[in-house]
Amino acid sequence: MQKNRLLIMLPLLALTQPAAAQMENFKTGPVFETFGPSAPVEQSEPLAQDAQFAIAFDVSAAAEPGKINRTIESAARFINMHVAAGVPQENIRLAIVVHGGASIDLTSQAFFAARKDGAENASAAAIAALQDHGVIFYLCGQSAAAHGITNADLLPGVKMSLSAMTAHALLQQQGFTINPF
Repeated sequence: MQKNRLLIMLPLLALTQPAAAQMENFKTGPVFETFGPSAPVEQSEPLAQDAQFAIAFDVSAAAEPGKINRTIESAARFINMHVAAGVPQENIRLAIVVHGGASIDLTSQAFFAARKDGAENASAAAIAALQDHGVIFYLCGQSAAAHGITNADLLPGVKMSLSAMTAHALLQQQGFTINPF
């Protein structure tokens, strides 16, 4: 029985090694040095150096305890990988529309801790860093109302929208496309 278990485990263990080695290719920077890792890619069709991006990210899932919200980190990854690929940072405009359970990730430490048993809002520093690089955050007002969040509870610079649907519609009118990831 023990021998059979070992025979099953050895191939599974071998599968984990290549995945760990591949993750070594992911590095942070050049814009955000502590989050938003990406890997260099030999592209079939390299990006034009004058490429322009106006992307809206939709965030509904809350961050895992002690971690940066995954979609917020994806926005940093988007900036890091495109700047690393030669796109000027000023050619990248991002907006992040937050609703549902993720709404709490846009709140002050005091509000967050009161709702999360004293936990730290691990997304707050990333949000501030993204804002410093021109990323705009919108909170769905309907989700805010459902979660008891007021404007006074928000992190600095976060904008309250009537709804996530409204924010996305207005962003599309301004030339933003929605990122499906």
